[in-house]
Amino acid sequence: MTLFDIAGPTHRSPERWASVGIILAALLLGTAVFWRAEHHPRTDDAEVFANLIGIAPQVEGPIVELKVHDNEFVRKGGLLYVVDPRPYQYALEKAESAQSSLEGQISDEQRRIAAQVSEVSVAHAGIDTAQADVGHWAAGIDQAQADVSNAERGVDKAKAEWQYASNNRHRLEPLLEKQFVTVDQVDRARSSEEAEAQSLKQAESQLLVAKAALKSAHAQYLRSVASLEESRAHHQQTLHSVLTLDPLVNQRGERAAAVKDARYNLDNCRIYAPFDAIVANLTIAEGQYAHVGTQVFTLIDARTWWALANFREGQLRHIRPGMHASVYLMSRPNERFNGVVDSIGYGVTADPDVVGRFGPGLPDVQRTLNWVHLAARYPVRVRVENPPVDIFRVGETAVVTLDGR
Repeated sequence: MTLFDIAGPTHRSPERWASVGIILAALLLGTAVFWRAEHHPRTDDAEVFANLIGIAPQVEGPIVELKVHDNEFVRKGGLLYVVDPRPYQYALEKAESAQSSLEGQISDEQRRIAAQVSEVSVAHAGIDTAQADVGHWAAGIDQAQADVSNAERGVDKAKAEWQYASNNRHRLEPLLEKQFVTVDQVDRARSSEEAEAQSLKQAESQLLVAKAALKSAHAQYLRSVASLEESRAHHQQTLHSVLTLDPLVNQRGERAAAVKDARYNLDNCRIYAPFDAIVANLTIAEGQYAHVGTQVFTLIDARTWWALANFREGQLRHIRPGMHASVYLMSRPNERFNGVVDSIGYGVTADPDVVGRFGPGLPDVQRTLNWVHLAARYPVRVRVENPPVDIFRVGETAVVTLDGR
């Protein structure tokens, strides 16, 4: 055995320990990297985005004023553009004129109806007067009938007294020749007969007058009844002739709606920014005709920016809404922006190479087998806190790291 063979194992011991140390360090470093990758996920598959709205006019017409430029920052309430308002101003004036005309018609009809209601009141008063006349002449008939009855009794009494006086005269005249009575007695009997005859004629005249009064009362009663019927008919006629405001009043809602619609269209001739935004894709100029619903440019909502980061499905169990995140932009790799996880995606489009294609009939399942399965990535929405308006751009590449808190 040589000296080299004896010294060999002792000389290689530090190299072995160094190799073991390197391997252990690599394992520890790999474990630390794996732990950090699992508990502090990071991805460079991320993009910056913000909410977008298309600005489209609600009224059509030529654009007479364009107050913004492409890629310009505008504040909430700032005027964007103006559509020619003259046709809509004329439409508003026409609608207001029609509304005023309707109110004038309603006022005229109210005065006419008031006059007709007065006629109804007069006609009703005529009915009351006619009813009073009917009652008056009905009482007159009763009085005339009573007068006729009294006159008939007076005639009967006068006739009886005249008959008595006549019989008394005829009884005394034969006794005068025999001188059983005096001439004076006979003369008084004759005078009494004549007086009773006059009383009888007078009673008969009074009876004729009472009957004539009764006949006149009947005639007046019939005339008053006819007048009452006429008054009632006139009252019904005036009631039926009274107009109603319902057809005109029912038009108020339509006229008011027309005014509101015209004013709404006029207000929509001036378009204002609904929020702090950035103008994008502006390709129009003053004078261009704007059509309803046709987008003229886009507004990027500058109030809130997100980083849409795609993480592997195995990392999602360590991600929760509310976690703090760090966002780095490709244009500013050394500048960190704070963010918060807003939400985690729950669906992506299925890979047709794995699940096949869905369509009518049976599922189309691929017959090939891939030995390497790539993990699906799901979008995680990270809201950037206090983002500078002049730095973030939609579609910009970003790197997102979650801190796990």
